[in-house]
Amino acid sequence: MTLNPASLSKRYQKALRAHLLKGRGAGLESARGLGSQALAAGLQTLDLAKLHEYTLVTQVLPRHPAGKRPALIKRAGVFFAAAITPIEKTHRSARADTAQLKKFVETLSRRTVELAASNVELGLEIAQRKAAEAALLKSERHYSQLLEQSDRLQEQLRRLSRQILSAQEEERKKISRELHDVIAQTLTGINVRLAALAKQAGTNTKGLYRNIARTQRLVEKSVDIVHQFARELRPAVLDDLGLIPALHTFMKAFTTRTGVHASLSAFADVEQLDIARRTVLFRVAQEALTNVGRHAHASRVEVSIQRLPDFIRMKIKDDGKSFQVEHVMHGKGRRRLGLLGMRERLEMVGGNFEIQSAPGAGTTIVAQIPSTRGLPAPETDVSIKPEIKLQIL
Repeated sequence: MTLNPASLSKRYQKALRAHLLKGRGAGLESARGLGSQALAAGLQTLDLAKLHEYTLVTQVLPRHPAGKRPALIKRAGVFFAAAITPIEKTHRSARADTAQLKKFVETLSRRTVELAASNVELGLEIAQRKAAEAALLKSERHYSQLLEQSDRLQEQLRRLSRQILSAQEEERKKISRELHDVIAQTLTGINVRLAALAKQAGTNTKGLYRNIARTQRLVEKSVDIVHQFARELRPAVLDDLGLIPALHTFMKAFTTRTGVHASLSAFADVEQLDIARRTVLFRVAQEALTNVGRHAHASRVEVSIQRLPDFIRMKIKDDGKSFQVEHVMHGKGRRRLGLLGMRERLEMVGGNFEIQSAPGAGTTIVAQIPSTRGLPAPETDVSIKPEIKLQIL
């Protein structure tokens, strides 16, 4: 039976794989039979060697790990030696071809081993490239997220800058209006009375002293208003005496001005905080009480400052009407700017800010700042209740 080269190649591949699969105990009859078929097909030793190399490199070795390939090459060499036996016996030139054949087989083995090593290196390189591509893709996604976050932060900063400018302009407008409507009118009244006094000095001595007393009261009122402006802009008592006296003074004035009863409780060692943290606590309480006086319609408000293991908590609770926190925080107006200002002040010293408001329960503002290291544990509690009603003339 004459076989074409394609059919012989398929049979050789199948027989070689079967031989290697059986292991060392495999027989070589199939190899010799293939050699006889190759001889009948007119193939020479080198033709069969090329077929063997092709089968080994493309069909056998790629299916096995690199560590097993040298042993497979040796066993495949035994199979090949048996396959060329019929050709050696038949052709007279077989002996002459033996040296060339051995050289070819050695070259084949060396090339196969090199190819196996190259395959291993190629596999490692492919794995490294895949890992690098995955890392690059992850890095691109990370930088894309950072860029989006940066854009959001820039937009927030721009919005906050606009809000700060608006708040500053609103405060300037308020101060300007107060100076014009109160101080300017009072000083004008003083000027008018002084002119009247100048006329009465020589004619009506009896009414002179009464007008002088009225003028003195106007001057005293103007001085009180100026002091009030100074306290609102920066209370000197905060720097000179501390947080508790500053809050006490402000809350007395708050109760007098609004009629809302206010109480303050704080641990004494809060005064050991640095001036920046005490200022933040004061400003937050000041803004919260201002909002209570303007919007809450409350009858009572409580301010407490507590020392906890890792932070200091200030709580401002009123019994007034509630409001929708999210709606106010995302809306417009002076009240929103005040709440944002409180939050920004706290975040500057590493603190946080929370608002709780519910119908029938009033509103509670909780402000927390990290404790200063070395601050002693609270031993005493100072309670001040500035429930004072005064009438300002």
